[in-house]
Amino acid sequence: MINRRDLIKHLSAVPLLGGFLGNGSAEAATFAAKLPARNLAKELGIRTFINAAGTYTAMTGSLMQEEVVETIQGAAQNFMMLDEVQTKVGEKIAALTHAESAVVTAGCFSALTLGLAGVLTGMDQKRVEALPHLEGTGMKSEVIIQKGHNIGYSHALTNTGCKIIQVETVEELEKAINEKTALLWFLHIQSDKGQIMHEKWVEIAKKHGIATMIDMAADVPPVENLWRFNDMGFDLVCVSGGKAMRGPQSAGILMGKKHLIDAARLSMPPRGSTIGRGMKVNKEEILGMYVALEKFVKMDHKKEWKMWEDRAATIGNAAKSIAGVNVETFAPELGNHTPTLRISWDSAKVSLPVKLLQENLRKGDPSIEIMPGENNTLTITTWCLKPGEEKIVATRLKEELSKAVV
Repeated sequence: MINRRDLIKHLSAVPLLGGFLGNGSAEAATFAAKLPARNLAKELGIRTFINAAGTYTAMTGSLMQEEVVETIQGAAQNFMMLDEVQTKVGEKIAALTHAESAVVTAGCFSALTLGLAGVLTGMDQKRVEALPHLEGTGMKSEVIIQKGHNIGYSHALTNTGCKIIQVETVEELEKAINEKTALLWFLHIQSDKGQIMHEKWVEIAKKHGIATMIDMAADVPPVENLWRFNDMGFDLVCVSGGKAMRGPQSAGILMGKKHLIDAARLSMPPRGSTIGRGMKVNKEEILGMYVALEKFVKMDHKKEWKMWEDRAATIGNAAKSIAGVNVETFAPELGNHTPTLRISWDSAKVSLPVKLLQENLRKGDPSIEIMPGENNTLTITTWCLKPGEEKIVATRLKEELSKAVV
């Protein structure tokens, strides 16, 4: 098959055809651009699938909307100064989220590290270059979190050299605060696993003059969460960009108090000799993230929710048409807040281990990913489905369950 480069060369060498097209090279390029793109997934043998599981990093998050992709492609055609892109985009993001300032980071995990770096160093360049070596620098060295919030993501905080101090009660928190305390960190999705709620956490921190940070990586929708925690008084708010907002999967947002964002940027590219040098975000991702956020804030969220519910109903009705299958529809309260199906079955009526069902759906054509649970239970979400894919999921799920009826 002729490729684009060969076609452009061929067309430019034919004056008569060029005359018919007008501007030979420009029109040839346009014509060539309409050729089918290479299917690298097929070429390289990479499995693609229908995502009925959710916006998991291992599943490459969400799919960017067309306008975001067009923004990325357009930005790739021009050189820009990285700091200027961050500043201009940050101003727009801050205005949308009720923050003083904002910056696009290499995912939410990166936002945690960089945000704390800014808290530790301020605008002191020597401190910036010293991280993560805190001893002898005069920098604080402890971050306090609630025990129920310590589920792994706090490793982003220890990247700065800080030590994690765990507490459970208000009394323990008050006793733990000392001259070494740099930050009080809160994990929103685990807020029901701790005894101290958001407002109290911020109140205590402010009383002691200590900065606060909240990680709300996957916690939109609802869209209001994008400004809720800024309004509540958290000094820094971190969120993923490649989940519900459908921005670049490798992008996130750090927003909050301007002096802390300014300080965090000292540890970010394009600067070297910093712990954040490897957390590079290019101009395409920064601009794409802004467009994704803007579209997400302005979209009709009630209409979107209704669409997700309708898709869930299609799949749920197909599943519960099988005797012995139970379907529950719910929306997780704290994170991944979308219509979700919990499907289970009586093993005496449907003899099908959930892991086998997962494997059968995965190996089918088209391949489908779901999230297996325990005791013949699985969960399905619909917000990552393309239009019409809910019918495919419904059909395949019913087929597999039907074959296992005792």
